[in-house]
Amino acid sequence: MPSTQNSPRIKPPALRSGDRVGVVAPASNIKRELLEQGCERLRELGYDPVYDESILERDLYFAGTVERRKRELEGMFTREDIRAILCARGGYGSNYLLNALSPSKILAHPKIFVAYSDLTSLLTCFADSAGFVTFHGPMVTKDFAVDGGVDMHSWSAALSGEPEWQITGSGAKALAAGRAEGTLYGGCLSILVASLGTPHEIRTEGTLLFLEDLAAKPYQIDRMLMQLKLANKFAGVRGVIFGEMIDCRQGPGQDYTLEEVVMRVIGDLKIPVVFGMRSGHVSRANITLPLGVKARLEVGNDVALTILEAATERP
Repeated sequence: MPSTQNSPRIKPPALRSGDRVGVVAPASNIKRELLEQGCERLRELGYDPVYDESILERDLYFAGTVERRKRELEGMFTREDIRAILCARGGYGSNYLLNALSPSKILAHPKIFVAYSDLTSLLTCFADSAGFVTFHGPMVTKDFAVDGGVDMHSWSAALSGEPEWQITGSGAKALAAGRAEGTLYGGCLSILVASLGTPHEIRTEGTLLFLEDLAAKPYQIDRMLMQLKLANKFAGVRGVIFGEMIDCRQGPGQDYTLEEVVMRVIGDLKIPVVFGMRSGHVSRANITLPLGVKARLEVGNDVALTILEAATERP
């Protein structure tokens, strides 16, 4: 996709009760029962979820071929009756779509796009190259399919176009105090690192950088953070927000914390750092983070993340 780095960020139309939402699987294959459970929860919330039956196809560990996944995603962007696009799950495989998607079918139809994990590659691509605000948040077969899987306050505020709001009860704790404003940006750490050296390399200057992952050992987290540091991706970053980092432990005998590990790498940046914000791979109540909007991070005895502008356009 063409670069839109210097263009104003495009805000998709807000999501309202009764709107039709398209469910897609751009990466790994999914299970029908979890898909149906997630869709039923979306109906209970007042939305009309739709999907193509081909979403259940399987090609190795993918949700069908690259062509099927490309056709599905482009189709949801171009359909006039679809207000938002929600991903079913991550896994692996969305990187195959980065050069396969037709820019004209995406750029002309800005829509709410919600995902995390492997789909970080699409979140940052649409944010950087298409210039859309995107949403790091709950997925259909993972979070909507289980009780208490979605933080409804952030979901509603982000997608309905609330002009200024604060993320509360996020689980985040202070690692380095300070106050900073920047563009909220980021996603799954391993996927962000995988972008380096490609045409889709992440653009981190001027950001509040959100980083999260699942089941990576501390030395692997260290290595990925060092790779970002050596690639100069922390230059101009104004604050760092870590996710819950579920199961990111060496083993039961580990005598150091992951917090100590990350601060060895980024403690010299002299910017506010927090740890434990519940978005992406989480234990419960997945928080929706709008990527591409201005936000303020305040870190002292408490942690406050305030979204300073609407992430969607109200009618």
